[in-house]
Amino acid sequence: MARSNELNWQNLVTIVSVMILIGTEVFGVALAGGWALAGLLELGEQVAYALMAIFSLCAAYLMWILWRSSVAVEPIRGR
Repeated sequence: MARSNELNWQNLVTIVSVMILIGTEVFGVALAGGWALAGLLELGEQVAYALMAIFSLCAAYLMWILWRSSVAVEPIRGR
């Protein structure tokens, strides 16, 4: 019998793989969006970096929401 606090490696690998795939896309969009918006509106290099940082924080929050949702559907503890 498996204990309820034992790691479910299959679910963990699935969730980490999804996080890597979607995280790459989300952070890429955040950085590109900040750079493009600042360039389009001619806001300067410092504002571009600030927008990229703000959009990256939003991307990190979205990744946190994705993690919580993924663990709810496929728990990494127990079977």
